[in-house]
Amino acid sequence: MLKVGLTGGIGAGKSEVSRRLAAFGAVIVDADRIAREVVEPGTPGLRAVVEAFGESVLTPEGTLDRPALGAIVFADPEKLRVLNGLVHPLVGARSAELEAAAGPEAIVVHDVPLLAENGLAPLYDLVIVVDASPETRLERLLARRGMAEEEARARMAAQATREQRLAVADLVIDNDGPLEALEPQVRKVWDELLARAAARTD
Repeated sequence: MLKVGLTGGIGAGKSEVSRRLAAFGAVIVDADRIAREVVEPGTPGLRAVVEAFGESVLTPEGTLDRPALGAIVFADPEKLRVLNGLVHPLVGARSAELEAAAGPEAIVVHDVPLLAENGLAPLYDLVIVVDASPETRLERLLARRGMAEEEARARMAAQATREQRLAVADLVIDNDGPLEALEPQVRKVWDELLARAAARTD
């Protein structure tokens, strides 16, 4: 098994790279999706979040109100640390289960937004960083996600710097350009992953 960490700042296009790697045959372990699963109604994760942040982070239907929680934690680094402390161990445990189920021949790509922030690079055989300039990322967040500029800048500021992410990269995918420029880069990275996986089994 080849264990790969995939990361990139918000708006860099990591999810698009993840989708393309999945199409080539990678087993994707999506930390964001798992983070949503572990705080679904009735889970110990949701109970812990409500105990820490109060009933105001719930919708009337009893699900997690992500915008309300985001408004609390992205404005306060200490509260963000508390939230991460609750959710990350649950995400880690579920990620390990999915990885184990993938099988010994698999190329398992862990899609982890906060890989650099949480010092997770040593957990993987190699790390891929999807890179784009802060200007490009901001433009995408405003145009494609409809974020207010203040919220977009706050979310970007809450993450690692571009330099911190690139410092942990073994492979870099430059996604500053148009979408059509992405496909050949992802294919080249996939070929590299296949070669590394084959080298491990020789």
